[in-house]
Amino acid sequence: MRQQGLTFEEHEIGAKYETLGRTVSEADIVTFVNLCGFNEPLFMDMEYVARESVFKGRPAPGALTFALSEGLIMQTGLIHGTGMAYLGGEIRVVAPVLAGDTLRVEVEVADKRETKKPDRGIVSYQHRVLNQRGEVVMEARVQRMIRQQPNA
Repeated sequence: MRQQGLTFEEHEIGAKYETLGRTVSEADIVTFVNLCGFNEPLFMDMEYVARESVFKGRPAPGALTFALSEGLIMQTGLIHGTGMAYLGGEIRVVAPVLAGDTLRVEVEVADKRETKKPDRGIVSYQHRVLNQRGEVVMEARVQRMIRQQPNA
């Protein structure tokens, strides 16, 4: 893990990074569902899931998958102390995540551009969230405001 994140200047287009893995537990899903109000039978009623859904276990909401992937990225230290703001992005859920799945994220610096303000720039990243079988479960293109190196 990096102790200091990459500044805008240190981000190189095409650079790739990979996170550690994290197993999604039933407790993670239940806690997230209750905290955020995702009070749907699909996430709360395992009898409903067994009877009515296509899943063979407790599914995680896509929003939880995204949140966990962001946490994994934070743990790399890539934007520690240099990330100024999450500016949005495009997210595509490709496959379900179930309790017991282990996620990791491949991150690629896709683009960067300067802003009018000299202390920051905008960096675009391409994220691929993979499960323990190496299957893509989510893709995201994310933009962040990243601190530039201070002028000496």
